[in-house]
Amino acid sequence: MISSLLVANRGEIACRVFRTCHELGIRTVAVYSDADEDALHARVADTAVRLPGASPAETYLRGELIVKAAVAAGADAVHPGYGFLSENAGFARAVLDAGLVWVGPSPEAIEAMASKTRAKELMSAAGVPLLAPLDPEAVTEADLPVLVKAAAGGGGRGMRIVRELAGLKGELSAASAEAESAFGDGSVFVEPYVEHARHVEVQIVADGHGTVWALGTRDCSLQRRHQKVIEEAPAPGLGPDVERRLYAAATAAARTIAYTGAGTVEFLVSGDGDGVGETRVHFLEMNTRLQVEHPVTEAVFGVDLVALQLRVAEGAALESDPPAPSGHAIEARLYAEDPSRDWAPQTGTLHRLSVPGVRLDTGYGDGDTIGVHYDAMLAKAVAHAPTRAEAIRRLAGALERATIHGPVTNRDLLVRSLRHEEFTAARMDTAFYERHLADLTAPAPDPYAPLAAALADAHGRSRFGGWRNLPSQPQSRRYLVAGEEHEVHYRHTRQGPAADGVHVVRAGPGLVVLEAGGVRRKYEVARHGDHVFVNGTTLTALPRFPAPEADHAPGSLLAPMPGTVVRIAEGLTTGSPVQAGDPLIWLEAMKMEHRISAPTAGTVSALHVSPGQQVDVGTLLAVVL
Repeated sequence: MISSLLVANRGEIACRVFRTCHELGIRTVAVYSDADEDALHARVADTAVRLPGASPAETYLRGELIVKAAVAAGADAVHPGYGFLSENAGFARAVLDAGLVWVGPSPEAIEAMASKTRAKELMSAAGVPLLAPLDPEAVTEADLPVLVKAAAGGGGRGMRIVRELAGLKGELSAASAEAESAFGDGSVFVEPYVEHARHVEVQIVADGHGTVWALGTRDCSLQRRHQKVIEEAPAPGLGPDVERRLYAAATAAARTIAYTGAGTVEFLVSGDGDGVGETRVHFLEMNTRLQVEHPVTEAVFGVDLVALQLRVAEGAALESDPPAPSGHAIEARLYAEDPSRDWAPQTGTLHRLSVPGVRLDTGYGDGDTIGVHYDAMLAKAVAHAPTRAEAIRRLAGALERATIHGPVTNRDLLVRSLRHEEFTAARMDTAFYERHLADLTAPAPDPYAPLAAALADAHGRSRFGGWRNLPSQPQSRRYLVAGEEHEVHYRHTRQGPAADGVHVVRAGPGLVVLEAGGVRRKYEVARHGDHVFVNGTTLTALPRFPAPEADHAPGSLLAPMPGTVVRIAEGLTTGSPVQAGDPLIWLEAMKMEHRISAPTAGTVSALHVSPGQQVDVGTLLAVVL
């Protein structure tokens, strides 16, 4: 029996595993980097061990340090979570060699699926349908589009869609460089890219006694940069024949490598999806770990997958048949990012996070800092209901009512995605955001939010704690909302504050009630520094008399986010000619890589950064004239 468990991870998944451990009476051990010294997972664990350093390479990717921490803290088991070393066979062996229980599949099973190219060979031999890799040197126009993929790792890193043959060589190099940086392995391969396909996966749980459960399907088609955004269980509209084929392929994959524990087999599903034979199923990969989206399966099947992982690791046998499913569950990943600015990650203080009425898995607490070193995911919101339509409505409503005071998030995108006609009709595919991102991110702020912010702010700043009882001159305030400046006007009267065309029913520092056109609306207002949060709208208070802006030369390229310069375009120096759109500099922030491209054709007149350099938002990177 496991009595004390170390989670070799951080953030949301560490907190998730600790929650089950505490319910089972298992003591918990956290590891934390210097950047995570005050992180939630380090606070909720019974014991915590420091990993000196801040970057993943210095800390959470140092298997020998983690094993040493487990031994020092008296843990008798290690759970890898997801990401980092969760699919590293060498780390699993090191845990076992130290006499500890490894909560996961055998190192041999991990090794068999660690390389996507090797995994495809094994699955082909087992009769699992898949997309055959292409020889990069032999790709022709007829093969396009193709997908370049990293052989190791996951999470969308080292993946590129290529639609023009002339771009293949450059994308192979770019994908290889990103894979080397992310996984320490620059191996890549090429396979056909299936247009308008769905990403469907099967949850597997297997014990050491020959029982393999296929715990239903999940649809994870809504993705950005090949990373999942919204997931649901079961995958809608597949038909019984397609489900049987998916279950058979998934269980065959598990049995082929003698898999134990929880894992996921991922597929591309294309065609009509009516279950009569037109639908094509292609094996993608097997993730030999718990998935981020595991809560939707837990909700539908009424199980705790972490508890099942622990039971299997202790040698227990599963029941012969899995529990029966019930209802539908949908999960949305809440990211600190700006979808309207190429998904740029955001940093800063998360003052308040609350999503009412649904399950919320998070690694952050109120007041925590969102830094640059790790993934931009703040939380996962999960809704379960008897039907898909009810689950969609419940999750969209909960996100819409959520209180999120902090950096920009993708909350509005999630709400709009859930209510989009393609999603509600289950007609989505992996290109959903390629088609609809512009519409889904179009600014639509509440026109009265700036006035509510101004009234609340004025009340809070009043010297007497309330409104003056004498008329005064008109007042004005300026706010930045979704990149646009808004100026609002109001005045004080003997009856209270007033504004043209709007009846101010109530105005306090935290609550403003306005009536316009016969409709009364409530606005909850909170201010943190220059940022004002009004219901779901974030405003930035601007000074009454703007200070002169720092001058930048025309053609200046500024860092859109804090991060690390990971690459400079080959041969790029001061004086290099460039064309509009040429990628010049690559920044890595929060596990995502971002290209900084030339805004116009011209010449690089200045280059201020080099690989490995840390930059802040607004840092001058280069100048193109």
